[in-house]
Amino acid sequence: MADSIKAISWNVNGIRAVLKKGFLDWVSEENPEILCLQETKAHVEQLPDSLKEIPGYRSFFCSGVRKGYSGVALYTKTEPVEVTYGFNVEEFDNEGRIIVADYGGFVLFNIYFPNGRSSRDRLEYKMKFYDAFLEFSNKLVGQGKRVVVCGDFNTAHKEIDLARPKANEGTSGFLPIERAWMDKFVVNGYVDTLRMYNQEPEQYSYWDQMSRARARNVGWRIDYFFVSGDFTDRVKAASIYPDVMGSDHCPVGIQIG
Repeated sequence: MADSIKAISWNVNGIRAVLKKGFLDWVSEENPEILCLQETKAHVEQLPDSLKEIPGYRSFFCSGVRKGYSGVALYTKTEPVEVTYGFNVEEFDNEGRIIVADYGGFVLFNIYFPNGRSSRDRLEYKMKFYDAFLEFSNKLVGQGKRVVVCGDFNTAHKEIDLARPKANEGTSGFLPIERAWMDKFVVNGYVDTLRMYNQEPEQYSYWDQMSRARARNVGWRIDYFFVSGDFTDRVKAASIYPDVMGSDHCPVGIQIG
């Protein structure tokens, strides 16, 4: 693997849709070592060859049972030692939200965490998913693995992470129970990489399309790179790319040295 690794994560809100908006040109320009996508909304057999095989990358796809829903993808220049899918828990694994890639020096999680807005049942599912993930990740850390977690967490952690915190205290994505889990995640030793380098407000990665919120930057930061505490020395920079269009989310990234 390269001495310096640029890793980028992006909820593309449909990989076939973003393909029509200059996605491959963007990949070529950014040239990340590792690219993680969420909400691909496609099964592999539905993808054109241009997405299945981007020159210079090995690709891995995880899709759910339900078509046109969820899904994650990993494009990587370096072949991982091992790639697995899911937490070995059927109710979570069958939605196609999880790719785990072991690079030897670290284990990468690419995850599209559930959204809890549609119903109380989905909020409960989201919280159970969070706990199953943390148990799975902590087990790896306990085995001496260093962990990198990226993706759409579907929760803004602190008031600084969304434009209108007071107005959204009763909205899934900023509920006390969700924010408390993010606190627990941090207490377990995981570090929000962007906040290692950037303490500024208005660092958002998602904007509601219906209200044209992006033009006014009325957004949420719900896309993250977290690392286990013993990996922070390898994180040389953390970035957010609000000017990259094509989705209702923008990419986020880190530089690993």
